[in-house]
Amino acid sequence: MSIVFCGIAPHPPIAVPEVGRGRDKEIKETQEAMLELGRRLKEKKPEVLVFITPHGPVFSDAVGVYTVKKMQGDLGEFGASEVNFNLQNHRLGVSIVEAAGELDVPVAGIDEDIMSRVGLDDRLDHGVMVPLYFLREAGVDCPVVVVSIGLLPYHEIYRVGLAIQKASDANGVDTAVIASGDLSHRLTSDAPAGYDPAGAAFDREVVRLVGEGDPCGLVTIDHELVDSAGECGLRPIIMAMGSLDGLVISPQVLSYQGPFGVGYMVADFKPGRPDPERRLTERLHMAQKEKMGKHRAAESSQVRLARETLQKHCRGERLEDIPVPEELLQEKAGAFVSIKKNGQLRGCIGTIEAVRSNLAEEIMENAISAGTRDPRFSPVSTDELDELEYSVDVLGDPEPVTGIDELDPHVYGVIVRSGMRKGLLLPDLEGIDTAEEQVSIAMQKAGIAPEEEIELERFKVVRYL
Repeated sequence: MSIVFCGIAPHPPIAVPEVGRGRDKEIKETQEAMLELGRRLKEKKPEVLVFITPHGPVFSDAVGVYTVKKMQGDLGEFGASEVNFNLQNHRLGVSIVEAAGELDVPVAGIDEDIMSRVGLDDRLDHGVMVPLYFLREAGVDCPVVVVSIGLLPYHEIYRVGLAIQKASDANGVDTAVIASGDLSHRLTSDAPAGYDPAGAAFDREVVRLVGEGDPCGLVTIDHELVDSAGECGLRPIIMAMGSLDGLVISPQVLSYQGPFGVGYMVADFKPGRPDPERRLTERLHMAQKEKMGKHRAAESSQVRLARETLQKHCRGERLEDIPVPEELLQEKAGAFVSIKKNGQLRGCIGTIEAVRSNLAEEIMENAISAGTRDPRFSPVSTDELDELEYSVDVLGDPEPVTGIDELDPHVYGVIVRSGMRKGLLLPDLEGIDTAEEQVSIAMQKAGIAPEEEIELERFKVVRYL
């Protein structure tokens, strides 16, 4: 068996005593659990340690694997430059890239040439260094391979883990895999990303699924819950579980804490004997398709119209063949169409007020624009259509306000005007918690300088999923 160990570790720099300077004791349970994880890992005597970090280079269409010979870094960014690492990269990184190619999984090797061309360097991120600090304290010392995450579908992320397993088997290298990741960043009002009640719900669900060793549950977890939680650990966890595909596992959650508004989970998967029943890649792919089918069946008429419009446009089919609900022909309003892929924004275009004969035309035109004319993204291709999720925001009539105190970014969208320039921001957007932030971003979008005179309007939105 080449995968001899697999674990999950958080990466709060404050957990490192040289950084925390006393405050690290507030997560003593997490510290002790990571040391225990390290002791268990040391017993397995791995030849290489594969770190999966969410804070390395993140590509939209691939996972990156560092294939350089050495990597280095320190915690100077967090006030502890004396905590430093100089690591030898194991040759297994190259084999992982090759195994992924054989599996037709998009994985890119990051060597010196790639780093030079895209402006990367060989510095370790804290997603590697913080867990490694505790593993070293427990006596673990071996070469590493650093793997980043990519914005791929979750079932594809799982297959990257399978590539790690196949490369380890092919090389006969006893390999340990560590998924570095924090859970929700929104557990309390003073959390780094603000508070959202979905944060605690997400953490409970992930802790449960990890404790049950259920990759299918993780792959099909609700995207809205994930988005609202503001996490960084889900993809590393799914990839790590993919490295155990086809093996009996004995999962154990060693600890969970969230004192700083961020969820920290430490867990251990004990890999056991081969079990053909746990060859899950095809099953996970089908589960993802089934989940999307259920999502499509529950679509509102507004969203269905947006989706079918973009699909037919991309395929060169007649838009006239799309059935349009009568109620959308009777209404006029501005509307925004948003498109997501794998939980990430893929396009968003809309109109502040009605500019077409009816709401149906508004949605159809904006769906095409969101998919093909959003300057932030390349046009949607036909290969992507089955992976896209849509929402439609229908705007109420704007009303003037006399001051910022009449705004609420969770309830109202805002329109900022200065002369002929105007900027709009929808309500209830991730990471925008104050009216001041909302107005500032709307001004930036319109090219309005902070010192310029502005007029404010607010509006409500009905969101259709």
